[in-house]
Amino acid sequence: MRAAVRTSYGPPEVVRITEVAKPALKDNQVLVKVHATTVNRTDCGFRAGRPFFVRALTGLPRPRVTVLGSEFAGEVEAVGSGVTSFQVGDRVFGFKGLPFGAHADYLAIPEDGFLATMPAQLSFEEAAPSTEGSHYALSFIRKAKVRGGHDVLVNGATGAIGSAAVQLLKHLGANVTATCGAEHLELVKGLGADRVIDYTVRDFTRDTQRYDVVLDAVGKSSFLRCRRLLKPGGVYLSSEFGPLAQNLVLALVAPLRRGKKVMMNLGRDDPRMASYLREVLESGAFRPLVDRRYRLEEIVEAYRYVETGRKIGNVVVSVAPSKS
Repeated sequence: MRAAVRTSYGPPEVVRITEVAKPALKDNQVLVKVHATTVNRTDCGFRAGRPFFVRALTGLPRPRVTVLGSEFAGEVEAVGSGVTSFQVGDRVFGFKGLPFGAHADYLAIPEDGFLATMPAQLSFEEAAPSTEGSHYALSFIRKAKVRGGHDVLVNGATGAIGSAAVQLLKHLGANVTATCGAEHLELVKGLGADRVIDYTVRDFTRDTQRYDVVLDAVGKSSFLRCRRLLKPGGVYLSSEFGPLAQNLVLALVAPLRRGKKVMMNLGRDDPRMASYLREVLESGAFRPLVDRRYRLEEIVEAYRYVETGRKIGNVVVSVAPSKS
């Protein structure tokens, strides 16, 4: 089968399309013929081996994990002898953390992994980008115990995490303020944000409104800058560890503190979350933003574009011709 393979850490050019063996199927696994996947910040970080600690997860000095890609949509090609929830021909979508593997023609994933059947109205290219950013966003929302009526600020509402967070928060009934650049104000309003702050002309940390939760979906601010925005007992969450891993440290001591605090949640492969995302996709309450589309043979160009920092939402990679 074809796969986007890298055997060393480095820039996008270390990735090449080559033939590799199809994954061997275990009794509890589903073999998916991948039709679409994405390139995201996680892929870029693990490909480059940055931050350096990720190499402890994937290999030193060279990567043991050679095929990246975490989210996918496709068709069930085969099932293991113990699988009962899926059958050959099912249209499915999902998310696969380490050891990844979605940048390929085929992917094997446990039946009880982050996997669900696709809503009938979605194409593979629409379903593939619906899990990575949204599962982080949903993990943050649940960690902070956001409820209807809560006031939430989302910093970076045009990224994969931020754009998903705005939609999922509105589905819960939260009051959402979001930040973005001037050229995307209408887009973010269209996602459901009640207020939108143009960060190019106004420092959002000087906002006069107070929030139950501040979600920094791009990891470019800090708790110290944002704490004044929080109500008593408010929560700050970030998609990044922050300078000197301060967010991680502050999150670890949060149970010992009263008042405003930092929380972190790195997400997990939860099949119940996959089912929830299927429900909100089917209802129309959530649609992943798609910026650009590439073919698998163009994946190096996809990496280059993601690393410009200009992507809006998600970058989709078509692996096989869609039959939907």
